[in-house]
Amino acid sequence: MENRTTLENLNQTSDRKRTKLLTLLIAVLLVSTIALGVLLYANSLESSQKIASLNNSVSSLQREQAASLQLVSENGTYPGRSYFSSNSSQINPGAIYDYANASIVTVQGLQQSSSFFGTTYVQVLGSGFVVEYGNSDYIVTNYHVVGGDVNISVTFSNGDAYSATVVGSDPYSDLAVLSTSAPASDFRPLTLAASSSLHVGDPVVAIGNPFGLSGSMTEGLVSQLGRTIQDPTAGNYSIANVIQMSAGINPGNSGGPLLNSYGQVVGMTTATVSNSQSIGFAIPSDTLFRELPDIITTGSYNLHPYLGISEADMSYDLARASGTNVTYGVLVETVVSGGPASIVGLRGGTSIQSVDGSQYYIGGDIIVSVNGTRVVNSDALSSWLEEHALPGQVVQLGIVRSGISSVVSLTLGQRPPLS
Repeated sequence: MENRTTLENLNQTSDRKRTKLLTLLIAVLLVSTIALGVLLYANSLESSQKIASLNNSVSSLQREQAASLQLVSENGTYPGRSYFSSNSSQINPGAIYDYANASIVTVQGLQQSSSFFGTTYVQVLGSGFVVEYGNSDYIVTNYHVVGGDVNISVTFSNGDAYSATVVGSDPYSDLAVLSTSAPASDFRPLTLAASSSLHVGDPVVAIGNPFGLSGSMTEGLVSQLGRTIQDPTAGNYSIANVIQMSAGINPGNSGGPLLNSYGQVVGMTTATVSNSQSIGFAIPSDTLFRELPDIITTGSYNLHPYLGISEADMSYDLARASGTNVTYGVLVETVVSGGPASIVGLRGGTSIQSVDGSQYYIGGDIIVSVNGTRVVNSDALSSWLEEHALPGQVVQLGIVRSGISSVVSLTLGQRPPLS
């Protein structure tokens, strides 16, 4: 009997312990559930705060860009020694258009043309934009738009039109500057930024008047820098250090601005490749910085450096035909008698060879560097000289002659005027 009572007591004690343990386990689970809920709520709140913070950051960036545009609009004047960086990957084309369009004009004129039937006049149409220099307002455009024109006129975005005259020009860079008697209220100068701050991939917009469709805008990217292009206005010389971009341009865009993400001019649209898609070119703003003061004050710019050679880009096939292992650089094909290259003894080709369907004078010197900078091709040589050198300056040309490398000191000449 005593043993049975003891066993019952033990069972009751065990039941009470199990009940307490179960109660404790339920309490622990309940507390854990509450804690997990609190943690999830906190994380949700933190995420919401992060999203709000991110949205505020984006809004702040947009406000900063708008403020930059406003600041340029109020305070920016040519030559614009202070400018914003153009490296931002953010761009608001609508804001740029609203800011810049009133500064862009349609340029029209009549160019003389001679034919079997006598002298006729052909209407030429292009674009231009307003800049300020020396407290006066001017219109910048391409030389090929107004060179030789008569009855030149400019039409502002509000429809006001006035006669214009050429203040000065430089056909070697395809630049011209116009003046007009429009009232001050029609002039809204754009600010120039340094094109040297551009990188491949930077966003840009072009505004102009393609086919007379005034105020047209296209958007694209900087495709490449330091190109050279051929233009009949520049004679047999290349226009150097040109910007290649994917923003579409057409006849009538010539002379319009190429703008960065802050609405600043980084170039002037000038040419496109026939039957191409999204390949256009612009004269860099650094060229405008360099030349506009002389063009405006003297009517011309005469400080293009001159080597006095004709050249070709080296390539693998041309190197094989020339019997050299130098596959980069500039092959000197001919040397102008009495020119800077002739004076220091640079040598041109000695024989004619057909390579890939083209004729070359081979056997001449190969220019591979200038002042220690590697010269990959004629684009690189022309762009370096245009950007860093002036007539009368002594440069060190690295050359390869008959497989032997050497350095030649050469005093740059001044490019002769176009006839």
